[in-house]
Amino acid sequence: MGITKTDLFTKEQNELAKVAKAFSHPARVAILEYLLAANACINGDLVQELGLAQATISQHLRELKDIGIIQGTIEGVSMSYCIHPERWEAINQLFSNMFGKYKGSCC
Repeated sequence: MGITKTDLFTKEQNELAKVAKAFSHPARVAILEYLLAANACINGDLVQELGLAQATISQHLRELKDIGIIQGTIEGVSMSYCIHPERWEAINQLFSNMFGKYKGSCC
């Protein structure tokens, strides 16, 4: 089994790959879109909105929380989630830096 040699790449390249991996599932994209549209902290709405099991939603929320793009607060027995504004901007900048390098030329 091969070993990933992340040390061969820049910090930005590794971070961009980590974030892209977290964005690679449509359920996580749907969760982010829902949180952005709600523009507020939400909790149990995701199960009803997305039609996925609570355990599945929890796994996807964990992935998003691991990259810091969402934050959660405990309210009684439930968690409320919302977009982490500073992290959202940092991730936006990561993608903008890469996409901004394209100058419109091709072979």
